[in-house]
Amino acid sequence: MDTGKLKLNWVERYMDVLNEVQKEYKEKEPLKGIKVGISVHLEAKTGYLAITLKRLGADVYLTGSNPLSTQDDVANALKDFGINVFAKRTHDEKEYWKGIHSVLDAHPDFIVDDGADLTVTAHTEKQEVLEDLKGVTEETTTGVKRLRALEKKGKLQIPVIAVNDAYMKSLFDNRYGTGQSTWDSIMRNTNLLVAGKYVVVAGYGWCGKGVAMRAEGLGAKVIVTEVDPIKAIEAVMDGYEVMTMDEAAQIGDFFVTVTGNKGIIGKEHFLKMKDGAVLANAGHFDVEIDMRALEEIAVEKFEARMNVTGYKLENGRTLYVVGEGRLVNLAAADGHPVEIMDLSFALQALSVLYLVENHKKLENKVYRVPKEIDEKVAKLKLRSMGIKIDEMTPEQKEYLESW
Repeated sequence: MDTGKLKLNWVERYMDVLNEVQKEYKEKEPLKGIKVGISVHLEAKTGYLAITLKRLGADVYLTGSNPLSTQDDVANALKDFGINVFAKRTHDEKEYWKGIHSVLDAHPDFIVDDGADLTVTAHTEKQEVLEDLKGVTEETTTGVKRLRALEKKGKLQIPVIAVNDAYMKSLFDNRYGTGQSTWDSIMRNTNLLVAGKYVVVAGYGWCGKGVAMRAEGLGAKVIVTEVDPIKAIEAVMDGYEVMTMDEAAQIGDFFVTVTGNKGIIGKEHFLKMKDGAVLANAGHFDVEIDMRALEEIAVEKFEARMNVTGYKLENGRTLYVVGEGRLVNLAAADGHPVEIMDLSFALQALSVLYLVENHKKLENKVYRVPKEIDEKVAKLKLRSMGIKIDEMTPEQKEYLESW
């Protein structure tokens, strides 16, 4: 049984917006002769984005954006679609970076990135790639932050579209996608009850809001930790307890980090946690939970269940980490729901088409997704759902624009 092909067939059935994009542009082949390099968590939805770009004429070079988020059966199945694939699920960081370099060796014209490893590597280790590179679309908060840092230092050499910041991405992918997929992973891998327990959510951006919302829906008592006073007040107004991680460490049953920053849960917190506490990271990189510190203070490390590692401490308590502290919804599950990634990847595909047409007019800056692309994805999604909405009359538009 070709499980990779089955997964691709399944997501194609539910990715209505990408299917509409294909129908609109397939005959024109707007990407014909163009090389597109992709570094995104390599599972079925990403695979269908690659297939979409291929059907629009592109030569596609694909790798993962996290060593443990690649699904090998999907990677193998994509080769039958003419996709150049350089990724496999691995614990070997060198193998991961080999995939990044292999995509860049193809000298892509455009990059679809998730976390900015492709783009940053092109700016640091493989600057010859910049001679051909004309634009980048970036999928996630962490990647946008890295690329804005490059821009701020005057080192960004190509225009970037921050797909992550589009309303049709942040409002749905970050909130509903992260919320559902994070708890899908934690629950399927631990088989533990969430109702009645304390869930500590570190970070109350759109991803944190989604994780907290779904935890509350499962019956949990939610605690939020934050460094941003405005977001902290928002969490309070949304009905959650807000406190420091030092305080929360003593209370929590489940801990989920969603900050994009490092060292959110460290040694001082591990030592205060309850016996049996479960830790998971839903941020991009494996730096939010200080895994090195946990390894150092553990007197015993063992496999508790598939994708769950136990760490016994000197104080006799045992902590459990899901997905090795990596992005839990992909390292130990299937990622965001299909319909959610349909929205995000439609934004990606349309943003690539926008860059193809407009890159010569753009400066080497990080741009928001054009409003018309955001709205187009929303309209296509509503149409696929059979939903109609009202339109303003000319008189209403004039009224809103008058003073």
